[in-house]
Amino acid sequence: MAGSAAVLEDSSLLSRLDRALLPLERFCALLSGLAIFSLMFLAVYSVTGRKFFSSPMAGYVDYIEAMMPIIAIMGVSYVQRDGTHVRMDMLVGALKGRVLWLFELISVLLILVLIVALAWGAWNHFDRSFDCARPLCSRDSSIDVGIPLWPSKLVVPIAFGVLVLRLLLQTWGYGRALVLGLENPVAVPLNLTIAEQARIEAEALEGAD
Repeated sequence: MAGSAAVLEDSSLLSRLDRALLPLERFCALLSGLAIFSLMFLAVYSVTGRKFFSSPMAGYVDYIEAMMPIIAIMGVSYVQRDGTHVRMDMLVGALKGRVLWLFELISVLLILVLIVALAWGAWNHFDRSFDCARPLCSRDSSIDVGIPLWPSKLVVPIAFGVLVLRLLLQTWGYGRALVLGLENPVAVPLNLTIAEQARIEAEALEGAD
């Protein structure tokens, strides 16, 4: 098996689906990073205009608010895959074997139910804002410069949709590990010790060289 961070891979269908979804998750995380990076240029432009020309960027707050869903949500499936999202490591790290997989399976199922409900609500929220019979297909817009809000609202159900796919794969992975009693299942984040994490980081640095 080949390891990627704390996620193992093999030739099984589950692992192939895991690897197929990963590029989409990386792309979403890239969009999130670019949105964060672009805020720096907006800040520099606005501060420069205010300082030297007494004219800050119009709609600066509107643009920030429009990018916040991309920054906050687009990368969540990527970190869920690697297990680097918020986790109870102190508790989970003390569990082993089927007890661990049962705990992880229940956790993922609860998250899945919540995200499906949030995705449904987020889509309805987008749908209320989108209307192509109106200018810019928008029923509402930002206060200062009138930015259509539906693109930002659409980001949320898209990001949650990708996360639902990831959670379904992890449900499969943890369920498979629970039934078969696997020690190192594929397509799910494994709990690594500090020594194991250091070894993986060192191998990644050596590979980069």
